[in-house]
Amino acid sequence: MKKKLLLLFVVCFVFANAQTNYERFNIDLLGHITPNLVDTGIDGRRYSGCWGWYQQNKNKEYVISGTSNGTYFIDVTVPGSPSVCAFVQGKSGCTWREMKTYGHYCYIVSDDAFPNTFQIVDMHYLPDSVHIIHNGTTYFEKAHTIWIDKDKMYIGGIYFNDAGTAGSFAPMAVFSLANPEAPQLLRTLDQDISTNLVDYVHDMYVRNDTIYASCGWKGLCVFRLEANTHAFTPLGSYINYLSGGYNHSSYLTQNGKYLMFCDESPAGLPMHWVNVENFWNIQPVATFTLHEKTTLHNPYIIGNSFAVVSCYQDGLYIYNISNPNHVGVVGYFDTYPQGGAFSENDYGGNDYRGNWGAYPYLPSGIIIAQDMQNGVFILDATQAFNVTDVGINEFEVESLKFRVYPNPTNEILTIEFLTFNKEVEVKITDVFGNSLKNSTLKTQNSQIDVSHLSSGIYFIKVGNAVKKFVKE
Repeated sequence: MKKKLLLLFVVCFVFANAQTNYERFNIDLLGHITPNLVDTGIDGRRYSGCWGWYQQNKNKEYVISGTSNGTYFIDVTVPGSPSVCAFVQGKSGCTWREMKTYGHYCYIVSDDAFPNTFQIVDMHYLPDSVHIIHNGTTYFEKAHTIWIDKDKMYIGGIYFNDAGTAGSFAPMAVFSLANPEAPQLLRTLDQDISTNLVDYVHDMYVRNDTIYASCGWKGLCVFRLEANTHAFTPLGSYINYLSGGYNHSSYLTQNGKYLMFCDESPAGLPMHWVNVENFWNIQPVATFTLHEKTTLHNPYIIGNSFAVVSCYQDGLYIYNISNPNHVGVVGYFDTYPQGGAFSENDYGGNDYRGNWGAYPYLPSGIIIAQDMQNGVFILDATQAFNVTDVGINEFEVESLKFRVYPNPTNEILTIEFLTFNKEVEVKITDVFGNSLKNSTLKTQNSQIDVSHLSSGIYFIKVGNAVKKFVKE
């Protein structure tokens, strides 16, 4: 029997229509919600993976937020007023929770310790409620990641359940969703590929049964799921590459020519951009390093033009990738002011805090970014997406590279630019966006008198780059 879950009451904090404490470039904050107020994961982690869902018959948009105590379904149709519609309780104290959708079904996995469960949720009653179709170990007990391509569900790092005990493990498995409420196991990767070659699939991007598998320390491997036999056939690999580490996750351009992937460990590795037109001869195109200590997590590609990348303590970054040989940053939003490149605390001794994941595919064009400590951010990246040619906007992109000091300050604020001989408009605003001071400066070390300002938090804007300072 289906179980019906009605949300009676959820305590959460909603913050919208202000930009307090978040440095940004070409991205604005529309709304912010923190439905899970209990720190139950390690390192104070309350949030993990997120996804989005569009309810076409009601023209509504939702964020599906994985948290340490379960999964929240949040209506973001009005971005400035996000509201929790439903909650599905999961294993408590979780660090990992990921989900994907197929039709009006949501499939949720967790990779935290036994005992655990796999969950299937029917969403078509939203925004009123959701129905729990399955919450158990019949299909498997726990897994690290999930991807859905057409009517097939791919599960990475999967543990099956044997009579209520920790069961057998497979690097990856594929299920049929011909009956969305009763997945059918088709094959496990180790039935065809030796575990000496691939012993773990951390994550995967799948298109038309071609699997780009991030295999941790074994690198990137490409497989095809055969239509008739459902066997896995190796197509190629990309291993022992420069600046390589633990291959974490990847995403493919719409034209299928280029793949972007992130290596998560050790910290501070670059993002990789490779040509995958020939699977047996995958070629590097470029690597990108945001900041010396930036640790990357998950990439998402929009068409052939933009990449949205979750960068842990440095928040969410958007790249223009329309010219594969000239890729550049066109926007960022720092979801984690507690640490990172823009924080006075630097990286705070922990590389794996901050922005876990994002979802940039809702019809409205808003972007969802989920921070492990700070919750769900609803963002408008229109300005970033309007940067159609990185070459024309090089100064606009590079203008984010300035700093202000001393911070906090009593009287004089120094703005230190890179070496540009250009005039720029500098604007100081309060936390509500009210303009308090406008100046035209040369891009060299300049000073601004802020002694007339009251004590509090302010923002200084150069072009579309914004930094925070405190007036004592």
